[in-house]
Parts: sequence; structure tokens; C-alpha cells
Amino acid sequence: MTAIKVPTLGESVTEATVAQWLKKEGDEVQADEPIVELETDKVTLEVNAPESGVIAKITVAEGENVEVDTVLGEIEAGASGSKSAANTSSKTEKSDKETTDKTPEGLKAGANDKGDAKNDTEEGDTNEALSPAVRKIVNDNKLDASKIKGTGKDGRITKGDVLAHMEDGGNKEDIAKTPAHKAVSTHQVSNSADQGPREERVRMTRLRQRIAERLKEAQSTAAILTTFNEVDMSAIMDVRKSYKELFEKKHGVKMGFMAFFVKAAVNALKEFPSVNAEIDGDEIVYKNFYDVGVAVSTPQGLLVPVIRDCDTKSMAQIEKDIMDLAGKARDGKIAMEDMQGGTFTVTNGGVFGSLMSTPILNRPQSAILGMHKIQQRPMVMPDGSIEARPMMYLAMSYDHRIIDGRESVSFLVRIKEALEDPQRLLLDL
Repeated sequence: MTAIKVPTLGESVTEATVAQWLKKEGDEVQADEPIVELETDKVTLEVNAPESGVIAKITVAEGENVEVDTVLGEIEAGASGSKSAANTSSKTEKSDKETTDKTPEGLKAGANDKGDAKNDTEEGDTNEALSPAVRKIVNDNKLDASKIKGTGKDGRITKGDVLAHMEDGGNKEDIAKTPAHKAVSTHQVSNSADQGPREERVRMTRLRQRIAERLKEAQSTAAILTTFNEVDMSAIMDVRKSYKELFEKKHGVKMGFMAFFVKAAVNALKEFPSVNAEIDGDEIVYKNFYDVGVAVSTPQGLLVPVIRDCDTKSMAQIEKDIMDLAGKARDGKIAMEDMQGGTFTVTNGGVFGSLMSTPILNRPQSAILGMHKIQQRPMVMPDGSIEARPMMYLAMSYDHRIIDGRESVSFLVRIKEALEDPQRLLLDL
């Protein structure tokens, strides 16, 4: 037997939670094949099979906390499923023979019987792949999980998928197939499904707990203040309209807005070093590098991968790094080192329709820039005329212990000037 152990989880991380088993006891696995997902304070990681064989035992259930080197289960090396397959085949043949002998002649080859058996198997396999919370809702409401479209990772069914299925009346068909002797409870099930559960308790994921702790820590530690401004996005939108096709053709990545904001932020950080600094005890640590975090919303929670050395990278390279890291974050494959060491953060609530917000600091950083929705608004032009312009509100939250009001306001003005006149970014002005 070969033990399946919890690997080293990363710097300062000693504990994880078993999020989901991708295999079950008796399943054949290949060496390095993902078999279980662990959730830490920062990322979700996969544990791969140490060698080929059959999972003989699972010793830690989903939802339990584990430490480094904890034995999660055992693999019977060399079993390779052939022995198991042979046994299963033998048992199946024996069972089929017994069934055939006991079945009336007219029912031996019934196509409906084969179809029902297949459906039962498929439904059972689908239910096995569900998380405990999702499985409970499916079972309580007597739903057919095979008919629910999954939107989670690798097509897995989430709680939201189940509830949406119920709202669409998908459970009505399932209830209609309930045997006659259970028809007494149909009305009660239907009412429950129509209204949905009045209350449900779901344990917070380890990542969500960590996010909550960090946000509360930031509010409790720093003297957070937010300053606002607005930017006319016409110039940047014109640049994108003129060059987006050529840009994508040459660099293999779309020209987005985020690279403009990252570059504008770096230029402003150079002018106001206190915004790129942090407090360590009774000392101020000034950073002479510019690693900018870009907040990414994922199914697991908000993650902030870091773009390294933004002052030395082109806009194309920044866009590529953002695309790569954001993709890894959403797929749950991002490494912890990808989210460490940032000096400043940019977050974009505008993609979800936010018009204005006050972002919370990403500790130990001293400032964070919030982007918002671009919206046409009437603006008074220099000649006194009124035009509809694509405007965006900017918000910068900062630690008032280290950044004064004059610096914060001037910093945001520099970003506004650079975005409204993109040539400044090219000329480093």
C-alpha cells in the first residue's frame, strides 16, 4: 500500500481542508492523476496519485481539516484495476445469470429494463460527484442530478445550479415520476421546491474565512480613507478602437483597459513613493519596485494575483500576464507565490456594473485603486458646450497613517491626467 499524503502547502500555511475527492474507493488511478482537492487559506490545490493502482481506502472525509503529511488514503499499487475489473465482471455475469433464471420468459430481453438500469447507474454516478451540500439539496427534493446543467469547474454542479433548476420547475418532472405509494407527500415536496429552502447553513470555505479575516484586519489596523475623482475615457477608447485589431494580431492578446490603469498607476507611484510603501512596526518601508496586484473574482472568492516589475514591462506583456494569472486563478491552479509581495492593487468593480465604491486595503499595502463602470454622462466642455462623454469614477482608498490627503488627491489626479492623455504613458510624463 502507498499512502496518499498532504503535501507541503506553501509558506506559512500548515493546515488545509479536504474540499472534494475526485475519485472514490475502488477507482483505478494513474500516477500523477489528480485524486483529491485541498483548500487552504489562499488557494485550492490538487493532490496527485503518487503511483498507479487502485484507491483501496479513503481515511479523511470531505470537509475535514488536515495538516501537512496527514495520510488521506491508500493506493494499492499494481492492482491497476484489472483484478477489480475481473471480479466485477465475474460478479456481474453471475448476477445476470441468476436474474435471467428467475425472470419470466417474456421479460428477459426487455429494452425498458436495460434503459432503466442504465439511468439508475448514471444517476448514481452523478450523485457521487456532488459536494455534500449540493447532494443534500438534490436528495431532499428528489431531483435527478443528471438533468441539472453544471456551471462549476469541469462542469460540476453547484448549489446555485440546483436552485436555478428548481426555480425553472425542473423538479416537477422528477416528482411526476415518483411511485404512486409516495404520492401523498408530492404536495409537500412541490411547495418546498417552489419556495426553496427557508434557511440553509453552509460552512465557510477556508479561503472565504481567510478573506474575511484579512478584510477585518485591514479595517482594524489601518486608518482607511477614500478619495474620489472621475476620468474621461474617450482618449483610451479611441486608441483601442484604432489599434485593437493590430495590437491583437501582433501580440496575441486583446487590448484591455487594465494595462492602461496599471501603467498610469506605476507612473504615479514613482512620483509619490509613500503610496508604494508600507508600515512595519514603527518603520516605513519604501519599495523601489512596482509589483501591482490585480483583483480577480473567482468561484472560490476574491484573489489578487501580482504582476511583477510593471515598470519594465510593455502594455502587451502586462495584458498577457493579467490574462494568464486571471485564468489560473479562476481554474483554481494559481500558486501562492503568484499572490505574494504586491506593493499596490487595482480592482475593477465596473465589470459587475458598480458605479462607485470604496475598496478596502489589501494589507500590508497602503493604497488600492478602484475602477468602475464607464457610463455616458453630460459634461461641460472647455468651450462651454455640453457633450455626452464616457466617464468613469475612480476611488482610491489609502492608509492615512502614512499617506497624507495632499498626496492621495495628487496621486489620483496624476492617474486621471495619464488616462485622459495616453501619450503621457508613452513619454513617461
